[in-house]
Parts: sequence; structure tokens; C-alpha cells
Amino acid sequence: MSEPMTSTRITVEHVTLRSPKTFEAVRAALEASVPPLDHAYAGLLRDGKVDAARDLLERQAPLSIFGARDHGGLLLTAGLTRKAVQYDIGNPLTAARMTRHVLSAALYAPIRVLLREDEAGGVAFEYDRPATTFGQFGNPEVDAVAIDLDAQLRAVLTAAAA
Repeated sequence: MSEPMTSTRITVEHVTLRSPKTFEAVRAALEASVPPLDHAYAGLLRDGKVDAARDLLERQAPLSIFGARDHGGLLLTAGLTRKAVQYDIGNPLTAARMTRHVLSAALYAPIRVLLREDEAGGVAFEYDRPATTFGQFGNPEVDAVAIDLDAQLRAVLTAAAA
């Protein structure tokens, strides 16, 4: 019988991308360039309409916002006033291109991105580079998709921050 739990250390590259713009301007730019994901594909899959789900996903943007959480609002419970939104950004078809090779890659898809304003008013995006999180699996097919995802994510965040 194998061990019930194993543990592996990995090295992750954390990225901070600062912006000279206001929090509101960066948020608006990101949300204008990365649309919300149309979650109707999930219902199609539940109904067994795989081709229709794939067609819907293929018509969507290369990157979409799966969801967003107002983490700054949550900090009100601690008596703090901060601006921070946590986004899940990705593409279901991109995720499937990785998880078909290593199902555990689903742990990191979609990518979690934080847009935050610090105490001094500085605005920045923060995220862990997909090539390093997905790279832990040592699978060349997953690595190739993650490198492409790195470039796509960097491009949309850089454009929103500029």
C-alpha cells in the first residue's frame, strides 16, 4: 500500500507588475480587455452536448475572467480599507490541453491574479507564473501550454497596467 499523503517542494516565480495608473483605471482596462467567461458551456456539457460546448468555448476570447472576488471588501471585517480584487483568469480549452496530460494541473487552472493597491496608493498585479506552477509536473506538453499562457497573461496584464 502506498503512503496516504506525499509532499513535494516546488519553486514558484511570483510576479509583481506595478502600474502608474489608478486602481480603478487598471481594473477598468483589465475588465475591458479580458471578458467574463460565458459559463453556459458547463450546462451544455452536463446535457451531453460536447460539440456545442466546444464550439461555444472556441468562440470566446483567448483569456476570460472566470470570476472575481472583492478581497478589499473582505478586509473591512478586519477594520481595514483596501482596494484588492482577486481574479481567476484563463481558458477552459487551454486548461483541458494541460489536464488531458496531467489531471493534477487542474489545481492551477484558471490562474489566480490579484490587483491591489498598497497603503501608499501604489497599484500592482500579482500572480505566480504559470510556467513555474505547471512546470512542477515535468510534462513537456503541459510545459508548452504553460509557456504560451505565460505570454498571454503577461500581455494582457501589461497592457492593462500601462
